[in-house]
Amino acid sequence: MRLRKKKNAPARFARCADYTVKTEELPENFYRYFSPEKPLELEIGSGKGRFIVTLAEQNPEKQFIAVERVFDCLVMAMEKAKGKELENIRFFCLDAGGLQEFFPRECADVIYLNFSDPWPKSRYAKRRLTHRRMVAAYLPLLKKEGKICFKTDNRPLFDFSVAEFRALGFRLEELTYDLHSTGAPNIMTEYEERFSAMGVPINRFVAYPTEQTWRLLAAKA
Repeated sequence: MRLRKKKNAPARFARCADYTVKTEELPENFYRYFSPEKPLELEIGSGKGRFIVTLAEQNPEKQFIAVERVFDCLVMAMEKAKGKELENIRFFCLDAGGLQEFFPRECADVIYLNFSDPWPKSRYAKRRLTHRRMVAAYLPLLKKEGKICFKTDNRPLFDFSVAEFRALGFRLEELTYDLHSTGAPNIMTEYEERFSAMGVPINRFVAYPTEQTWRLLAAKA
């Protein structure tokens, strides 16, 4: 479902301005806002923000970045953080393909991809966040010992993603086709809650880059 554009979104964004950083200050001043001494976790495609805001609330000792390209969704996520008076999260309205322009290499301990756009038509496959082209765009932000956590209700996208990550040499763990049946700790997104209530199973894996991963991406650079 396409989100209706909200006329008052710019004013609402301005009221939450402390929850972002001007992109022209990045990446040179990144560590003015984020401590290199604390773990940092990044969600690409944060939607309305329930997942990342809840994670930040539960882990005050960590730092969080939420990236969302849809401005109205970003504003709603920022309002959630402001309502909870969180101090360990910042939001950015950016496209995943250009993140290296704004964030330094090896800054994130974890990257989350939750219910990414499946781009179901094959001619748009390169736009999927789990396509090797897109992985190459954001993987340099991940620390060498870091991990990528991926969740989706879309089985074709999940199967595609498993194949892509394995082709890039990632080690996949905690792979499941029905996350909620495993009893594993899980924070649900707004989208996840709605579709889970309809009986749709949730697929998930955790991906760890290996030396082969870095070699393959370096060869494609």
